[in-house]
Parts: sequence; structure tokens; C-alpha cells
Amino acid sequence: MRTPHLRRAGVTLLTLGTIATLAACSSSTTPAAAPPSTVEKADSRVAVSYEGGVLVLDGTTLKTVADFETEEFTRLNQAGDGQHVMVTMSEGFQVLNTAAGTGGKPELTDVLFEADAPGHVVRHAGKTILYADGTSDTTIFDTAALASSDGLPDVETIAGVEAHHGVSVVLEDGTFLTTVGNSDERNGIEARDTSGAVIASNDQCPGVHGEGTAADEAVVFGCENGAIVYRDGKIKKLDAPDQPYGRMGNAYVSETSPIIVGDYKNDPDAEGYLLKAVALIDTAAESLEVVDLPEGVEYTFRGVARGPNDLAYLIGTDGAIHVLDPETGELTDSFPVIEAWEGPAEWQDPHPALVVADGIAYVTEPDANSIHAVDLATGDILSSSELDITPNEIAVAAG
Repeated sequence: MRTPHLRRAGVTLLTLGTIATLAACSSSTTPAAAPPSTVEKADSRVAVSYEGGVLVLDGTTLKTVADFETEEFTRLNQAGDGQHVMVTMSEGFQVLNTAAGTGGKPELTDVLFEADAPGHVVRHAGKTILYADGTSDTTIFDTAALASSDGLPDVETIAGVEAHHGVSVVLEDGTFLTTVGNSDERNGIEARDTSGAVIASNDQCPGVHGEGTAADEAVVFGCENGAIVYRDGKIKKLDAPDQPYGRMGNAYVSETSPIIVGDYKNDPDAEGYLLKAVALIDTAAESLEVVDLPEGVEYTFRGVARGPNDLAYLIGTDGAIHVLDPETGELTDSFPVIEAWEGPAEWQDPHPALVVADGIAYVTEPDANSIHAVDLATGDILSSSELDITPNEIAVAAG
């Protein structure tokens, strides 16, 4: 197995040292992962999609609490309040009440945020932001209102200009960031103030996709040749070390860290969906670096999450959770969890997914119709459950 190494734009590859000598620690001062008992007290729930349905599992035992019929393929996103999950249906975003934190009975409610081709769900600054690809309309509501409203909460809708697969985010001061594009191409973002006036824009981000908000409300959007960073009213383009193609398409963030971890691909003609490197974007230093993973460790967009101490965790094709320190680019530890697996033929196909809540990683194992809960402080598998279905996407409501 070769050692992980860092690639910087315009410089040669740098070896970071062998995994065997890396210490399982972080320079962050963030408190350590919460013990498993925290999850039990929170009465967490885990939503798992499968072909034609969604299961709700107990977050501690991983036993099925409820089973709902849905459309053949649905996507799951946390709503942001620790209780609800947004389920993408053909007509919009349907609200799943997991009853996390209440010990109550889950319900796939009749509450539906209508959307033409529902796409990304973003949570930030107490708001939940829904994006409709078919119109590029953005729907915004107070996240807490989901629990206090009998039906749809009050919403604000910002009309799109030209329909495209995009995303929007609203900052604490009301600044509205949204992607720009049309049915043929996507090329950047614009920032608008509360009056709707454009205060900043950038059209040098081909294939703009995905977003993530880091510390101090620095927002990153991925491009096919790097990324762009919005901060304090200004937009900065960061070039990837690989040109003309070095794509970041999904951002994995902690709002207490200035560093965003992104998935990364430098071969537009590569077959399949397995990736061999990650991008590290320092929003404070305005830098983009690429870390190549060890031989035999590959992942997909579903297999990365941020967790305790602002570290990143990814489930590799070798079946282990690998711990990445974004500040150094080093892999600091790995925990065997599932059997080795191969990448999906299509991105929608079931393949291992990883999400993190309260220091616990939840990992699906479609080949075994199973799910596992892992204590990220120790690497111990806290519980496992064999399901009657093949799990696909996953979202955690932590209570």
C-alpha cells in the first residue's frame, strides 16, 4: 500500500509519511466524540431508503421502527431540526417525521413542498433551503417551524431565472447565494443582498455543483476545474492542480472549520463512480490541495462525512472507515467495518453510504443488506442489524 500524498497546484507531489506511523489524533481543540450513551439519550432515528420505500430505524439498536412505501427511487436529506427528513418525490420534497427525540411513532406526513424536479437540500443558519432543478426556484423556511406547524410552514420562494441542476444557500445576514446556468451548462454563482440586488458574481466555474459552508460563513462551490469561494462579499476562484479538468462536486463541511473536504476527480473519461483522491479547500488561506488516497482505498460521494474534532471520515472500498485530518492531509486511523466492495454501475445503485451524528458513524452494507453503528472515538462497532431490504441512501435524525 502506498502512502497518502498531497498534490498542490504548481508543485510536485509530497509524501506525508506512512499510515503505520500516524497517530490517531487531531490538532483541533474541539471536544472529543460524545460517548454512545449520548445517542441513547437523544433517542436518535435513522432513515434508510430502499427500492420502493423508506425504513426508520432506532438509532441505538438499528432495529426497524417503521416502514413506509414510497416511489421506486427516493433521496433522503436531513431537514436540520434533528427530527425530520426530506424525502424527494417526483412532485417535491415530502416530510418524514422520524419522531427522534420524542420516542413517538414515525410518520411519512402529507406535508409536501412542491417542486419541479426536486434537487439539493441545504441547512444553514436556522433555515432549510430547497432547490427545484426544473424551475431553479428556491424555497426557504425556518427549520424549527417544521415541528411547530400542522401543515406547511411559512415559506419564501425566490424565483429562478433559467432552469438547471443547481443549489442555493442563505447566510445569516440574508445574503442569497445561488448557482447560475441553463439546461445546457452551469458556469458560476451570484450573490444577492436582501433587496435582490446582485452584489457579486462569477462565471468561471464550469459545471458548478454542490456547496458547503465553512467557518465564518465562507461558502465553497465546486467546479470542473477547481472551486470558487464566497466570503465577505467577494468571490475567489481556486484552480485545481489538474487542468483543464480537476472536478470537485460535493463538499463535506464543518461550520467550525475553515477547511472544506471535497470529492475529487481528474479524469473526465474515467468509467464508474469510484474516486481516489479528495480536495482540501482552506477558505481562510484561499488554497486548494489534493490528497491522493492509498492504493486500494477508493470511495464514492455517499461515503464521506465530517465528525468529531472536525475530522473527515470515509468508507473505503476495502471496507474500513478511514480518518482524514483536513489540516494536514494525513490519514490518521482506520477502522474495519464491512466487507470489501465494488463501485456501482450507476450512481443511483445501492452502495455503501456513511453519515455521522453525535460521534457515531452509520454505515450501510448493501451487499449484506445490513447497517452498522460505529463509535468514532474507538472504532468499535456498537450495533449491527440485518435488514429485510437492500439499503440505499441514509439520513440521521439525532433528536
